[in-house]
Amino acid sequence: MQSAQSPLRTVAAGLIGNVLEWFDYAVYGFFSAEIGATFMRPGATKDDKDLVVWLVFWLGFAARPIGGLVLGVVGDRIGRRALMTLSIALMGGATLVIGLLPGYATIGYAGLVLLIAMRVIQGFSLGGEFTGSMVYTTELATPLWRGIIASSTAAGTTLGFLLGSLCAYIITKTIGHEASAAWGWRIPFIASILFCIAGWLLRRGIHESVQGEKAKAERAPILPSLLGDWKPIVQTFGIVALTNAAYYFTFTFAGERRKAEGYDVQLLTTISLCVVLALKIGGGWLSDRLGRRKLMIALTLVMMVALPFAQRFMLEGDESQFLLGQLMLGIPLAMALGLQGAMVVEIFPLRTRVTSMSFAYSISLALAGGIAPIVAKYLIDKVHSTTALTIYMLSYGVIGLPIMLGMRETNTRSLDV
Repeated sequence: MQSAQSPLRTVAAGLIGNVLEWFDYAVYGFFSAEIGATFMRPGATKDDKDLVVWLVFWLGFAARPIGGLVLGVVGDRIGRRALMTLSIALMGGATLVIGLLPGYATIGYAGLVLLIAMRVIQGFSLGGEFTGSMVYTTELATPLWRGIIASSTAAGTTLGFLLGSLCAYIITKTIGHEASAAWGWRIPFIASILFCIAGWLLRRGIHESVQGEKAKAERAPILPSLLGDWKPIVQTFGIVALTNAAYYFTFTFAGERRKAEGYDVQLLTTISLCVVLALKIGGGWLSDRLGRRKLMIALTLVMMVALPFAQRFMLEGDESQFLLGQLMLGIPLAMALGLQGAMVVEIFPLRTRVTSMSFAYSISLALAGGIAPIVAKYLIDKVHSTTALTIYMLSYGVIGLPIMLGMRETNTRSLDV
């Protein structure tokens, strides 16, 4: 008989893969201009380079639903542990290759094609990693502590973002912008292999969840289960769309845009992410006591009220206003993201929980989070309207609120059925 697995081991195993994966996403966002200059022809305009870089960024999200389906099947048919080991290996390998890829000056557009291929592999692995680890940590937690235990996985994404932001800041300040553009942006991609090794060591020998063993034994058919889960799939979009669109706008697009004006956005973003990291845990803890549905509705309303003001501060304000704008959205965003993992796990039945949830979450992020920087750039640079951007972001809340209002509370639901 296996000895009980400590909650700390469960938390660490779920957290480490997300630290790696979101470290990479943060670094890619912060060094997007340098990456565009490396893989695009020298004569391309800055707008063309930026658009290509953000399209490649979005392609990673577009690959997530496919990864969610494939790796979700691994999680439901072979086990949550197998999924988590495979996903971190795929992500670590692709991230290392990006750091070693030759640019346009060496192999022409072949470098861009290879970059796209690696981003697709990263997105594929992320389609199973985040949701797989979220399911795993939630299933191993007691009902009274699901929110705070599952929030550790969400905290891993912010810790990755935080480390990526800090790494970009240190590299830029240490070697300067010119060296960062030439070769310095590659350092964090190569160094991230350390996260991969740590993840393999942490996940080696972890216990399978009881629910994971039941799902393996049941081997429910995938397509009928997906079709039968249409309602929680729609509910997932309602729960996560606004939060993720606002998150990527706040901590990826806005910072990259203001960096061109000479603002010290890496430092400001690092400060904001420290607050976000703590409040994600707080959001998970509070949802265990107040109820996830009730708290998520309240936080959505707060985000919708804050969004127009925060957006203006981040896009048009000085450095102190930029930080204020990040915190205005970052505080409710953090609490919402801290509770969402457990909430979404709780609405899916056991039979193909990882597959259905991974697919639903990945589709939601592809339609909201990953595309947000592209839409923001188009509306600001081509339509010349920040009002249109505000309406676009708020539309996710307008869709999500009635969906959540029609739901039941999820806290007390058994995960064994």
